[in-house]
Amino acid sequence: MRVFISVLMVVWASVAVAQGECHADVPCVLVDGRTYHVKAPDGWDGVTPLPVMLHFHGWGRQGTLIVKHMRISGATRRRGVLLLAPNGAGKTWDFWRSDTDDVAFGERVLADAAKRYPIDRSNVFVSGYSYGSAMAWRFACETDLDVRAVLAVSGTLRQTTECSGAPREVRHVHGLTDTVMDFPMGQDGDETYPVALWRRQFGCGDARAAQWWGNVPPIKYKRTVWDDCAGGRRVVLDVHPSGHFIPKGWFARQLDELLGREPKLP
Repeated sequence: MRVFISVLMVVWASVAVAQGECHADVPCVLVDGRTYHVKAPDGWDGVTPLPVMLHFHGWGRQGTLIVKHMRISGATRRRGVLLLAPNGAGKTWDFWRSDTDDVAFGERVLADAAKRYPIDRSNVFVSGYSYGSAMAWRFACETDLDVRAVLAVSGTLRQTTECSGAPREVRHVHGLTDTVMDFPMGQDGDETYPVALWRRQFGCGDARAAQWWGNVPPIKYKRTVWDDCAGGRRVVLDVHPSGHFIPKGWFARQLDELLGREPKLP
């Protein structure tokens, strides 16, 4: 019994050291004064390297919401994924310019988190919603870091944007009736245009025949996949008939698929 208690104390001491003084509502502060929030997954042993999801919040939000959000944090903490939620200056992001400091800020967040937690560098996911989704695109376009996948919801850059970087995979979901960050419809009603930038960037060929999926009625998704892209890269587009929101279970399903698990909710 004493041995068990001793081991337990060592594990929780490791967790405490890894987390430091910042976790959940308490922000981590970088040397330049900018901040981010972090949420460790449920049941983490304090030692095992963690996949990480860097999530950029929507306009007018902050990371305090993200680490409590059931459709974001609820997905990561049940799947052994470390959630990082940076705070945008003025509660927004500067994503239209390629030389934005917000890309470097995101990189600093990852570097700081790596000092606090053991990060699995082969599984770095970058995500966002709305303005944050566009920021996730910008980050993936400009960073030199190895990004396993972009998980983007209802927000894009202009499809003519030139990127210097390239993640290994992009997964994007968008509603056809979105009136906040409008669905980027292509010519002649082309519903695959929202990921034209990445298809061009990756040198993708023809898509697989679109398939429908949906595990949270009444939302159904029309999924189109390009998996013959250069360098083994891949693009996945989910289109639904509704508007501007984070679909329930979408992040959970993407993480399950990317981590080789059977998709489930929550």
